[in-house]
Amino acid sequence: MTSLDTTVVRAALLDETDRLAELYLDADPATPIPTCPDWTLANLVAHVGGGHRWAAAMITDRATEFLDFAQVPEIRRPREVAAAAAWLREGARVVIDAIDATGPEVPVWTPFSQPRPSEWWVRRRLHETTAHRADALLALGREVDLDPALAADGISELLGLMAMGSPRFGTPLDEGITLSLHATDDADHWRIRRSGSVIEWDADTAPTTAELAATAADLFLVLLRRIPVEQPRVRISGDPSVVTTWLERTAF
Repeated sequence: MTSLDTTVVRAALLDETDRLAELYLDADPATPIPTCPDWTLANLVAHVGGGHRWAAAMITDRATEFLDFAQVPEIRRPREVAAAAAWLREGARVVIDAIDATGPEVPVWTPFSQPRPSEWWVRRRLHETTAHRADALLALGREVDLDPALAADGISELLGLMAMGSPRFGTPLDEGITLSLHATDDADHWRIRRSGSVIEWDADTAPTTAELAATAADLFLVLLRRIPVEQPRVRISGDPSVVTTWLERTAF
């Protein structure tokens, strides 16, 4: 299972945010985003850029509880497209600067049950951005060009959020049921099982109740419901109801 080091994750956050900003510069801000109902591309950029600044403000404040968005400096997206793209790019850098100024090990509030070291927020903001850049690409009819290692890390990060425990997620597997995810392009493998009310996983390739196999990017997008699981390039082995149940219980 892919796990990217801190330097790579930080660089990826900057790169993915820059690439989303480039998309915004070249597309109609009013483009509808089918995978985020009622959103336009402008709404998507506002969400990602505002989220970056919200995370940075919590890190700077060493927040121990949810920070109201109204208290976050410069959280609103500028109206002019070039200014909005620059604001979006800067937001990712503001997150990293806040961590460096505060300290990467300082505990900060998260929406997932417990505080985490401030550095945790880089990976969270990264995969919020990878998911929404995919939304933009799909809306524009373009291929989702997500690096396999980055997609695999996004899968591991998503499973980690579920393992933390949160009312955002139901328990995705019933007792005695196992699910494996197999990335066909980089050989990453996750064997997932229930552990109490959450999940745990390892890289064992032993048989499971069901297996979902596709490229790392397609697995990531299926788990996030960005693309349907029912398509030729995604293969389900074993009991397909396990995958259906998982997707029903893990709306993000």
